Amino acid sequence: MNKQPRVAAVHIVRAVLSGQSLTAAFDHHLKSVDLSQQPFVKAICFGTIRHYLWLECLLAPLLQKPLKAKDSDVKILMLLGLHELSEQKTADYAVVSETVNAVKPLKKMWAKGLVNAVLRNFLRQQPELMKGCDNKQEAIYRHPYWLIKILKTDWPDEWAAILTANNQPPPMVLRVNQQKTTRDDYLALLKQAKIDAEAQPVTAMGVRLQNPVDVSMLPHFAEGWCSVQDGAAQMAAELLQLAPGQRVLDACAAPGGKTCHIAETEPKLTSLLAVDSDAERLPRLVDNLQRLSLQADWQVSDFSDPGIWPEETRFDRILLDAPCSGTGVIRRHPDIKMLRNKDDIVALSQLQHTMLENAWSVLKEGGRLVYATCSILKQENEHQISRFLETHSDAHCDVVHRILPGDQNRDGFYYACLNKE
Repeated sequence: MNKQPRVAAVHIVRAVLSGQSLTAAFDHHLKSVDLSQQPFVKAICFGTIRHYLWLECLLAPLLQKPLKAKDSDVKILMLLGLHELSEQKTADYAVVSETVNAVKPLKKMWAKGLVNAVLRNFLRQQPELMKGCDNKQEAIYRHPYWLIKILKTDWPDEWAAILTANNQPPPMVLRVNQQKTTRDDYLALLKQAKIDAEAQPVTAMGVRLQNPVDVSMLPHFAEGWCSVQDGAAQMAAELLQLAPGQRVLDACAAPGGKTCHIAETEPKLTSLLAVDSDAERLPRLVDNLQRLSLQADWQVSDFSDPGIWPEETRFDRILLDAPCSGTGVIRRHPDIKMLRNKDDIVALSQLQHTMLENAWSVLKEGGRLVYATCSILKQENEHQISRFLETHSDAHCDVVHRILPGDQNRDGFYYACLNKE
């Protein structure tokens, strides 16, 4: 039996508030929704999570007293309704009616009058309610205060623009498989399919769509002619300076976007090994390789363990796309604002340091290691590399890229290219 769309959305948002990623929550709950309603459910979930702190601020004065923890589903239902009324194009009366009707399948009939009153009062008091949130930074910028504070320190001139960019829906960007076609030819195919697109700046094979579409609509997607990958992430393969005959390691590879890009860029490598500690994510890497008709070896290994490689194992090129806070991709994964906390940054920084040391130990002399994160926090990036260079006289950093969210419509990313002398 298919769930009412708003009920499914309640379960998805509640799962995220309980610590589950939005991707995992979609995987678990979307299957219970009619296929035609799934885009709507995704849209209101993304929007509600993206603007959660703002919506909470709007809701608080509309309640005579806070709801009990066991009624968190009713609170989430009202937040979803407030988001629809303030951001979506659905008629107000329809939003109120459908949101009120959702209390029945939630088995909270006592809340019918409350939900109706809250949404109708919001429509009557909207300007005053919004004005009441104008002096609360967490609500205005839709980010937790701990993160706002760090960004103000790290980026004193750019922090407000970063937060604004984080709250915008991301573009859909493709990477054309150069082993199958050229970017110009694929742009022509998109035009024939009536999909508006243009070349993504600062990429060799990137294409940005005017509006996102389901991948099934993309010409020859199933045959591996393109992949979905942001323009910032597409820089990794170029920075590795690949050449025939090299032995290459992708140290944190799943789900395989950068591994596949490496194989597309240089098909004459002696070997390409993709490693990840998450056995459940590696099948996606294998699926991507197969769809794109590419070859690579892969294995489950925890790169934070210094004893995983035999002494004789050495690589010419290593990509270390290290586990990080993900603060550069919040516009694409707004649940990061709920799932991360300040203490995570310290733990992640130590993990990154350990993995960087281990990667350096298996890099050949004369080799090149690209350290990458989708974070914009300096503790994970600039400070990490400075610390490493201070303790490794054989390391030389020749290229650094700092990409802030929204720069040329790309995700936030950091790259440091280290050469072993």
